[in-house]
Amino acid sequence: MAASPLNPKAHFHARSNSLPSRPHPLVLQCNEHLDRLRASHETSTSSSLRHKLQGLQDLHDCIEKLVQLPNTQESLLQECQDELLDGSLRLLDVCTTAKDSLLHTKECTRELQSIIRRRRGGEVELTAEVKKFLSSRKVVKKAILKALGNLKGIAKKCNFPPTNNDHVALLKDFEMVTLSIFESLLSFISGSTQAKSSSWSLVSKLMQTKRVACSRVADESEFAQVDTVLQSFVLHKAGKFEDMNNLQNQLENLESCIQDLEQGLEFLFRRLIKIRVALLNILSH
Repeated sequence: MAASPLNPKAHFHARSNSLPSRPHPLVLQCNEHLDRLRASHETSTSSSLRHKLQGLQDLHDCIEKLVQLPNTQESLLQECQDELLDGSLRLLDVCTTAKDSLLHTKECTRELQSIIRRRRGGEVELTAEVKKFLSSRKVVKKAILKALGNLKGIAKKCNFPPTNNDHVALLKDFEMVTLSIFESLLSFISGSTQAKSSSWSLVSKLMQTKRVACSRVADESEFAQVDTVLQSFVLHKAGKFEDMNNLQNQLENLESCIQDLEQGLEFLFRRLIKIRVALLNILSH
């Protein structure tokens, strides 16, 4: 029999069978940023990487606001505490490697530019500076290869338990997407066209996307171009560059590329620290 509209108890019972509440607008906004970054298939060029870093900045802004929500904090206190803290530290480590790699390359680039501008040191000084640049790049590439190798264990480190909580699931996806873009950036900085796909494959599987395995470093990499020219100079003992102006332009393009990437990474590094501090404050209570 239908409940009487005058029966308050029957009326209350009928209203209790409501549909699930709509996700918080911040959750929807973060997911939109994640979807855009996942759908990005551009070749790894300086322009595409700047675009991805900008997208990451928007995502990190959103995540920083998300962790301030009471619902998010309540969810974090219930599950995945250690995994999320470990993940925030992983992101900081990879970001630091990228920042250090850019800094070392920039310093050597400026020293080499100074020698070329003066053009007074002769072949001996120029050759010595070129070798110094290439030696520094070897150190950078070694550090990058180590960082990329560490990502091989990401499948175990990021083996999050299943969750039906939108806030916790979003933070997991946030880490995966950020790591994948950092990996593309590290491969780009190394200037290597033989970047290994194993770590990217692991990240891609965890992200559960249909992206192709590792993004290969394109010919347009400013780092790869300068490395190739300088290696050729040393290998063939050319005595002098046939086109110093062209080399100078390449070095200037490299320095400009480095500065753009540094700005994006510095912003992300500060955001990552804020997010980690917020997580620590939440989980310490």
